[in-house]
Amino acid sequence: MQLRYAFRIEPGPGQRLALNRAFGCARVVFNDCLRARRDAHAAGLPFPRSAELSKRFITEAKKTRERAWLGEVSAVVLQQALRDLDAAYTNFFASLKGTRKGAKVGEPRMRSKRDRRQAVRFTANARWSITPDGKLHLPKVGPVPVRWSRSLPSIPSTVTVIKDAAGRYFASFVVETDPVDEILPPLDTDQGIDLGLTHFAVMADGSRLRSPRFLRRAEKKLRRAQRRLSRKAKGSRNRDRQRVKVAKAHARVADARKDFHHQLSTKLIRENQAISVESLSVKGLARTRLAKSVHDAGWSAFVDMLAYKAARYGRTLTKVDRAFPSSQVCSACGHRDGPKPLHVRTWICGRCGARHDRDWNAGVNIKHEGRRIRAAAP
Repeated sequence: MQLRYAFRIEPGPGQRLALNRAFGCARVVFNDCLRARRDAHAAGLPFPRSAELSKRFITEAKKTRERAWLGEVSAVVLQQALRDLDAAYTNFFASLKGTRKGAKVGEPRMRSKRDRRQAVRFTANARWSITPDGKLHLPKVGPVPVRWSRSLPSIPSTVTVIKDAAGRYFASFVVETDPVDEILPPLDTDQGIDLGLTHFAVMADGSRLRSPRFLRRAEKKLRRAQRRLSRKAKGSRNRDRQRVKVAKAHARVADARKDFHHQLSTKLIRENQAISVESLSVKGLARTRLAKSVHDAGWSAFVDMLAYKAARYGRTLTKVDRAFPSSQVCSACGHRDGPKPLHVRTWICGRCGARHDRDWNAGVNIKHEGRRIRAAAP
């Protein structure tokens, strides 16, 4: 199984210039190759192959006066930019044919130096390494200090250096792990989860966790920082500094939410053999008046974490169809009592008279439906 580990890195002033140079060169190669393919398509010609593009826009371009500075960065970085373009076109055509799962993917677009995220990738051919004192040595950049929060389970195959909108640098390692070594001991417990806004998660066992509402809590500071940004003159250094402050404020919110999701998903995976959760239509809910709260909760990211951690640790995640009436069925007798508006938080079953908390009852029904789905699976 391939896993990705990301760590904060702290390049010095000269190393930042070298990394920014690598970002720029990779961006230029990507844009040149994309433009060549677009021109060929407009002229009714077949797409030029990757080998031809590599020779024209990397090998031969370095010999010209206009692109001589491409030689100042590792050649692997430039080759990986071309591979990224190939992957983008592969996904685009697969999306057009309907052979790619998920949302539709658009045609590759030109990269800009103003993009919020800049990244370059180094493979083993680039001869990067981790030094004995724990630094990341990158070609034509030098040894960069790394904030190691844990050790890598195996030798990484690639490393991607990322600069985010807040000006922070990260090193993302891809490592191969043996799934057998990660399997947790089997348990006889399972759990059903009803995701919501007031309570982020209500479990079938009755436990509930209030929604942290990270964005709502930081909204006042974010609004103030955004106002200050709008007052700065466009193109000025003051505006650029304020833009970074706004990005850092948003990054703190995103990091807090991600940490919350990680802690909760890990706890659930460790304590349960099987987990059932409803597959919510987040895109549909994001078009309602609850859009900001829905995005603040981050249900999709949380469910994705549950999915990959379940696969990694030998657990089972069952997704219950969103059409399942989890809030309408009595978990005691199975009687379907009909739809209820959102303000109804408790209700009494019309057949058996059981009194139900809406969210807890939904969690129990999701748990039972998950059991039924797993039993019916081949």
